[in-house]
Amino acid sequence: MSTAVRWAAFGCVLAPVVLVVYGASAGGVMWVAPVLAAVTGICRLLLRRAERETKGARRAAGDVPR
Repeated sequence: MSTAVRWAAFGCVLAPVVLVVYGASAGGVMWVAPVLAAVTGICRLLLRRAERETKGARRAAGDVPR
């Protein structure tokens, strides 16, 4: 598991806890963790896609990293 995934999981757990501690209702913050997890997953997919496209463009240009 990568460091970024661990930090994302930590944030998905921590955000609702902080909201409850600072006065939000527990029922009101039940949506926070799933939404953060979804956003994290989408960002991860987009970053992987961008990395693959960058590698493909480098190979097409003849600039293959060593």
